[in-house]
Amino acid sequence: MAVFTPVTNAELGDWLQDYDLGDVVDFRGIQSGIENSNFFLTTTHGEFVLTIFENLTAEQLPFYLDLMRHLASHRVPVPDPMPRRDGSLFGLLHGKPASIVTKLEGSPELQPTPAHCVEVGQMLARLHLAGRDFPRHQPNLRSLPWWQEKAPSIVEFLAREQRELFESELAHQTAFFGSADYAALPEGPCHCDLFRDNVLFAPGREHARLGGFFDFYFAGVDKWLFDVAVTVNDWCIDLSTGVLDAARVDAMLRAYQTVRPFTSAEERHWNDMLRAGAMRFWVSRLYDFHRPREAQMLKAHDPGHFERILRERVKAASPVNR
Repeated sequence: MAVFTPVTNAELGDWLQDYDLGDVVDFRGIQSGIENSNFFLTTTHGEFVLTIFENLTAEQLPFYLDLMRHLASHRVPVPDPMPRRDGSLFGLLHGKPASIVTKLEGSPELQPTPAHCVEVGQMLARLHLAGRDFPRHQPNLRSLPWWQEKAPSIVEFLAREQRELFESELAHQTAFFGSADYAALPEGPCHCDLFRDNVLFAPGREHARLGGFFDFYFAGVDKWLFDVAVTVNDWCIDLSTGVLDAARVDAMLRAYQTVRPFTSAEERHWNDMLRAGAMRFWVSRLYDFHRPREAQMLKAHDPGHFERILRERVKAASPVNR
């Protein structure tokens, strides 16, 4: 959510003529993230987030916006895209697709407890089940084919041990994704990026309550187990080492399965999918770090974080650790 495309107040005012959102009260860029240009927008009608999509095309965007509307209609707390006067959910700003969505209540919980993991696990399962009748289909665009595509532009920057890990894991995941077991895993629309900073908790009477999930612009149809693994790899670990925290893992998985129990194949391939989740974000962080784009506000993430996580998951899969 860096600002790659600055917007002046005059440009914003002109663009908002196609909406019925009142007058602008406040408008400012959001610094976190690295994919799109995002801004907090407050008008006389409420609080919103304006996003200019730097990579997604006008053809791809309806999947994400329609998915959020679909989930919101199923009482999953997500940002709701605001329609323009002509009924469309996005328009062009600086020649790029852009949309406005409602701003959720709350703030991220960056030091989650098992109680937070329970709420996230249950809601993630509800999200998966709510997406079963979503009519659009778009694959996760950051899955295995993307890792394979970006690999040649990444490996030249890696030290020998890093390159060995990268290439061996890419081979492992290629075989896993090509297996009959993988093909049989249940799937549907997934968030695919449900990190701590993409979930909000609002104050409650006794404890913080889940405010909602946001930033769906990496969403796609994928294996539900992948979505759970990505979430566990962020919510249930020691951030300095990548080691899983057993209490938080247990809390999240138990909560998720009170809504949607795992299949036997999902249980067998849990570690494979934890590795896939780590590999996906190691690839993207390596690519963003070594092949950066310019931005007015840009905060690159440390690729070493997901290298450590992947090494931990591979170590857990070795025979001596079973």
